[in-house]
Amino acid sequence: MESVTPAKRQKFSGSNNSPTWQEIQAQRQNLPIFPARKRLLHELRQNDSSIVIGETASGKTTQIPQYIYETGMHRNLMIACTQPRRVAAITVAQRVSQEKGQDVGALVGYCVRFDDTTSEKTKIKYMTDGMLLRESILDPLLKRYAVVLLDEAHERTIHTDVLFGVVKSAQHQRRQRGITPLKIIVMSATMDVDQFSRYFNDAPVLYLEGRQFPVKMMYTCETQSDYQFSALSTIFQIHQEAPPRQDILVFLTGQEEIESMVTAIRDVSKELSDDSSKILALPMYASLPQHLQLRVFQNAPKGTRKVIVATNIAETSVTIRNIKFVVDTGKVKAKTFNPRSGLDMLKVQKTSKAQAWQRSGRAGRESAGTCYRLYTEEDYEALPTNTRPEILRCNLCSVTLQLLALGIKNIAQFDFMDKPSTESIQNAIVQLKLLGAIENTDDNKLTPLGRKMAAFPLDPSLAKVILKAVDFDCLEEILTIVSMLSVESIMHSPASKREEASAVQAKFISHEGDHLTYLNVYRSYKGVSGSKNWCHENFINARNMKTACDIRGQLRDICMKQDMQFKSCGRETAVIRECLAHGFFMNAAELQKDGKYISVASRQPVAIHPSSAIFRCKPSYVIYNELVKTSACYMRNVCVVDPDWIFEAAPNYFKTRPLHT
Repeated sequence: MESVTPAKRQKFSGSNNSPTWQEIQAQRQNLPIFPARKRLLHELRQNDSSIVIGETASGKTTQIPQYIYETGMHRNLMIACTQPRRVAAITVAQRVSQEKGQDVGALVGYCVRFDDTTSEKTKIKYMTDGMLLRESILDPLLKRYAVVLLDEAHERTIHTDVLFGVVKSAQHQRRQRGITPLKIIVMSATMDVDQFSRYFNDAPVLYLEGRQFPVKMMYTCETQSDYQFSALSTIFQIHQEAPPRQDILVFLTGQEEIESMVTAIRDVSKELSDDSSKILALPMYASLPQHLQLRVFQNAPKGTRKVIVATNIAETSVTIRNIKFVVDTGKVKAKTFNPRSGLDMLKVQKTSKAQAWQRSGRAGRESAGTCYRLYTEEDYEALPTNTRPEILRCNLCSVTLQLLALGIKNIAQFDFMDKPSTESIQNAIVQLKLLGAIENTDDNKLTPLGRKMAAFPLDPSLAKVILKAVDFDCLEEILTIVSMLSVESIMHSPASKREEASAVQAKFISHEGDHLTYLNVYRSYKGVSGSKNWCHENFINARNMKTACDIRGQLRDICMKQDMQFKSCGRETAVIRECLAHGFFMNAAELQKDGKYISVASRQPVAIHPSSAIFRCKPSYVIYNELVKTSACYMRNVCVVDPDWIFEAAPNYFKTRPLHT
């Protein structure tokens, strides 16, 4: 294996104020990757594929694309740098644009779902892996690009795994056809390098030393039965012993846990003696309004310790300064699909060693730190080395549709790094046939409807709903609902003002379900011309509403290209619910005599999520968008339907699943 000359450990400090050009260039030269620039470029130039391992903050994500551009290795084509998360693609593009002294969208741009800032001038393009995968449907050889950098590869998202096979195939075909070679660079802070090297034709592994400071690991003496209580105790143990300017980062699994923990921290801190320093507890999760997200990056008042309670978004995508302590609960919420039951759900599970390593590294960014792992050392050793790839635990319906659109009919023969089970692939094909996307033959040929569905950057069920809306004369309303479903939570209910938020938001609630509630919110929002004050008063996430409006515009453009008729059903909301049933008939649940629900597909117990508009109602039949498993299996985004509608949507499907009308 090749190695890159180690860089000296150096401390890099940002500023809350915009740095000058000279300061930015000095910061670039202070990055650990800078002394290795010449050697690194030599290795990248020599090899068609390379694996680059560099610690977080070594500079690989921001600097390598620039180095390639500055040396002309891109041959005047584009350089793509993919990210698993949209927030990373956007923020990194903004930073690199700043380093090049240009606006975003000129030399450097980004492309994420429903947001493309690139132009004809763009040569360095940061994008989500899903967007490059969609580009490959129209251009399987990726002829616009000379270099593709696959960043944060260790996360192994479903789109990243498919993209591995797509870029590898494009590289091979371009070589065979004598087209400009495609260079592939796979980057991460930690991953199974041998597996990646073998997959990319024994590609050399280049190691970049970063600036990681020593992190002391602390384990519990015994396994913790209540990791949330254990986290709370650990926070205040640190608070009693450490100086106030040393902040704490706590990892939990989701919004509800985080809000509960923040409330508990605030309540306990009020009971502390007056002579102790204060605590500023702040949440951090994807659906949090932007102005509240920004608070975690601001310095705490003098004599106050900042405690940030975050999801795994803070593992790699977001860097928060002054973190001295990390509290790792060892838990994460991940999507899991069971092809036998047909249930696709979010489930709390243990992290991998790779995730634990990423979390601990947050404490060693600026100086030596400490990571409190709320599990025993034996429990840590028993963790899987790497996170199980998403492609092995998710519904493959969307990926299968994309691969078929690429012209790959034999999905089982696709060059996956980790091949999904035959059962999972067959399940996806069956679902697509039920949705009308694949012909009922053995050659997996897309139907005209399936080709139209593939044009939408959406789950196949949502794409089907949009296309079906033309028949129900409610395309305008369906576009709104799908757009609202495509962003994080619209309604924001702070733990300290939950009752007030519920009372204010009650006027939007529809007894027909969450989808119609979202439609009411959108109509009210448009009625006040998107007023931020109105959003604040009604506890509505203004940023997510604006994003939903942008998404709606882009979906409308796709519909226009397909010559779809835009009609509104006005107040005839039954047709909206009937239309939704045509896309989500596989996600139906029926009420039992004991007052509980079971899923029609699997006959497993399910329940309406407490956050739903119809949580206290008991309609006979509902459809839902997703299942979330915590203490129970909860249905999220629930809509009331008539059993006749879901039967008419797929009569063959329900012949073996009787509906009790």
